[in-house]
Amino acid sequence: MDPIASLEAMLARGQDGATLRFALASRYLEAGDAESACRHARVAVSIDPDYSAAWKLLGRAEAEAKRPAEAAAAYERGIDVAERRGDIQAAKEMRVFLKRLRAAGAPPT
Repeated sequence: MDPIASLEAMLARGQDGATLRFALASRYLEAGDAESACRHARVAVSIDPDYSAAWKLLGRAEAEAKRPAEAAAAYERGIDVAERRGDIQAAKEMRVFLKRLRAAGAPPT
């Protein structure tokens, strides 16, 4: 069974959670399905708003889905979360990604 199907089967069995949604979003993004990645990453951050890695993944997925404003908003929220939690590396990475989006013309949020 492929990894996405295995994760979707877990979800279907009711094993929902931020970590499972993060894993699904990651796999869908790797498979080139940015829309599905966005959907699962949004659920991950709604379940756990303090999950800085999920905010970073959501930003990346939104960027790959060609929604720079949404990507920028996710990165901004992720930076706030990461800084509050002391996740300095994640905050630093999201600042770089946000700067690249702004340089490419993403509007301020």
